[in-house]
Amino acid sequence: MTLFCSTIIPTIGRETLARAVESVLVQDFDPADHEVIVVNDSGRPLPAAAWQADARVRLLQTEQQEKSIARNTGAAAARGDYLHFLDDDDWLLPGALTALQMLAAQKPQAAWLYGRARFEDPQGKPVGSIYLNRDGNCFVQMVAGYWLPIQASLIRATVFLAAGAFNPAIHVTEDLDLARRVALTGDFAGTAQDVACILRGQAWGSATDYEQGPVWVRWSRDQILAQPAAFARLQSSADSGFWHGRIFHAYLTTMIYNLRQRHWGTAVKRGGYTAAALLRSGRFLFAPDFWRAVRTHHVGRDFH
Repeated sequence: MTLFCSTIIPTIGRETLARAVESVLVQDFDPADHEVIVVNDSGRPLPAAAWQADARVRLLQTEQQEKSIARNTGAAAARGDYLHFLDDDDWLLPGALTALQMLAAQKPQAAWLYGRARFEDPQGKPVGSIYLNRDGNCFVQMVAGYWLPIQASLIRATVFLAAGAFNPAIHVTEDLDLARRVALTGDFAGTAQDVACILRGQAWGSATDYEQGPVWVRWSRDQILAQPAAFARLQSSADSGFWHGRIFHAYLTTMIYNLRQRHWGTAVKRGGYTAAALLRSGRFLFAPDFWRAVRTHHVGRDFH
């Protein structure tokens, strides 16, 4: 039987797992339309918990294979039309699934649905929020490195599989890499409602090595720009001088990246696209926003 949505929670056995699972189970949502798949990647049995007896929950095992493989394992077993990935230290907010289901009814063609994500520190203090506030073709935003948290997103299952799922070789920023591959062909749609809370802050601890993030962001960007449809998709997603500037910036920096890697042939190809991006910018070349985008290293403050 097909369901509307499957929530997949990979876990390394953190104490916060119960909060994550319960935040999904207490949603005001038809139980017949939703399931929770917990993927235990800790390498040891999970402590007994009340949620394990809930008929809506399935427990799968992976043996310390890292979170991308754990997520993909859950996705392969999921019955939902949409997939929701929640980390074991984050949680859904009340009304989240209902809001996203309403969005799915309004935007049935969207491959990726998302809401606003809130951030809290371990003491429960709010430390910010994030919301893309764009619908349709969001490829340039994803190539530019803008983060769209998967904890606050639903991804159409068929699109997720067609895009190749999470890349298990990437241990950080794997969600951005997935978003880029989905955005190459699929459209996005958002709701401004808060749907998920993500643990962050100075006292927050993580098993992820975020120091490697910039390395994988550059590698992922280079891979997606190598796709034949990338340039045309970028051009059709740019609606201002700023976004044309981000396209030029993306090709310029990936050309430099390939020069440093001594990939001479690829660097020449990227150089050609850099020149083409500059020419396609047209009148926007005289806009201050274009050059502000070129100078911006990563994500602007106005995104948060």
